[in-house]
Amino acid sequence: AGICFSQTTKPAVKPAPKPAAKPTVAPAPVLKTLRDSASYAMGLFVINIFRQQGITNINSALVARAINDIQNKKPQLLNDNEANTAVLTYQNKIQAQKSKPNIDAGMKFLSDNRSRPGVITTPGGLQYEIIKEGTGPIPVISDSVSCHYIGKFINGDEFENSYTGGMPVVFAVSGVIKGWTEALLLMPVGSKWKLYIPYQLAYGPSDYYSIPGGSTLIFELELLGIVGK
Repeated sequence: AGICFSQTTKPAVKPAPKPAAKPTVAPAPVLKTLRDSASYAMGLFVINIFRQQGITNINSALVARAINDIQNKKPQLLNDNEANTAVLTYQNKIQAQKSKPNIDAGMKFLSDNRSRPGVITTPGGLQYEIIKEGTGPIPVISDSVSCHYIGKFINGDEFENSYTGGMPVVFAVSGVIKGWTEALLLMPVGSKWKLYIPYQLAYGPSDYYSIPGGSTLIFELELLGIVGK
């Protein structure tokens, strides 16, 4: 008699049922009261003020500690003078790091520029060349003068131009950047000079509106007259 083998199949394994999804619980609101919102806003104001001044790497834990120390009348880690010194020193350090490429580029530019024919360098570091020599009087420190000028960075980009406004600018000789004051005290009325001003005689190591900190500046300065003379 033949032997028959019956073919059996294993029943399909049913996947384990998925656990029921946990209901989503909305996080509890952090700002529950007007006091909470105002307190959070004060923190925003403080951080944004310093961020605008280039300080972004702030130890928030110590900021919170300072607030708590003052609010709870605990001993402060720094007095007011020490706090001011710490902030200013830190700001200066950050600004110096930010301005270093501009300072280095300016120093190289002035070093190369001083060897060009016609460029005069004063003991204070101002460089200038005479485009047109005037024959009028030379201003003194107490004078106000009328001028036209064009301001440029060392890469040639223009940042200011009084000619485009159609009117000369009037200002006190003592009320402008040091490089301009030094030049004006040497210029006869009617002169037009090209000034190469190191950052120390311009706006210094810090940003000034559209002028990055540490910038060496180039001006074409035309002395039109002395006010009242």
